[in-house]
Parts: sequence; structure tokens; C-alpha cells
Amino acid sequence: MKKTSLIPGLLLLAAMAATAQTKDPVSSALREILPGRQKNTVAAVEAMPTDKFNFKPTADQVTFGHLVVHMIESNNGFCSKVAGVPAPKVEEFKETDSKDRLVAGLKASFDFCSEALGKMDDSKLGETTEALGTKLSRARIALGIASSMADHYAETAMYLRLNGIAPPTAKK
Repeated sequence: MKKTSLIPGLLLLAAMAATAQTKDPVSSALREILPGRQKNTVAAVEAMPTDKFNFKPTADQVTFGHLVVHMIESNNGFCSKVAGVPAPKVEEFKETDSKDRLVAGLKASFDFCSEALGKMDDSKLGETTEALGTKLSRARIALGIASSMADHYAETAMYLRLNGIAPPTAKK
């Protein structure tokens, strides 16, 4: 019994040691997080029926289509800022655009994040850049990317559930 209770602790120590040996731990962590966020978020948006892209839970909330536009803009903007690379030149998206166009835009924004984060290292995390109308460190933006991508998936999952659809991470 004692041996099995030690295994989780040993696994945690091994994971911590591996992280401690990573050259660029923040950049590496973002690159590790991204594929899962991309897979789940894109799958959630694809799961929403086309006629529900104008759905909003209450009058004060945004439509699902608006949420998708926000995710596209966030991915392109924040991944550009954190990596110090130009944002892609894309035609403006609107919440009333077709589901196919919004899904394609979302996929492209995640692909851009993958490319941008692939060029990122931790050496410039202390630098500041303009974001959200103020000067923020690239480290702050990196934390924002990780948390906002999780938040965006949670929002899509909520919209799906309110329409009787199980989100990707709830499916067996």
C-alpha cells in the first residue's frame, strides 16, 4: 500500500525536475498547452449547429458568433504580442459570418499561435509592449494567453450545454 501512495509523489517530482531542466519554461509551457486548447475549442465551435451561432444566453451576453470572433482576434493579437512577431493580415470577421468562415478563421488563428509560439523564447518576457490599451510585460501576456484560452473553451462549453450539446471534453 505504501508503494502505490508514493507513485503519484514520485511522478510529480519527475515532472517538476523535467520542467526545471527546460531551457524556456514559459514558452515551452505555452507550446505544450496550445494543442489541447486548439483541439477542444475548435471541436466545440464545430459542434455548435449553424443556426445557433446567433444564440446568446441572456440579453447582456454576446452571441456565440461574437465569441468566436473574439477568440480569433485574441489568438492573433496576443500570440503576436507575446512572441514579438507581426499579427497576420486577415480580413475582418463579423459575428454574422458563416459558420464555415468563422471555423476557418479560428483554425487559422490557432495555427498562427502555433507558428508564433514556436519562435518564442523566454529571453524577452520582461519586455513591455502595448496590449489592451496599456503597456504589459510579455510575461503577463503569456499568462493571459494560457488563462484566456481556457476561459474561451469554458465559454463555448457553456453555450453548447445551454443548447443541449455535450462539449468535447464531456464526451466519452
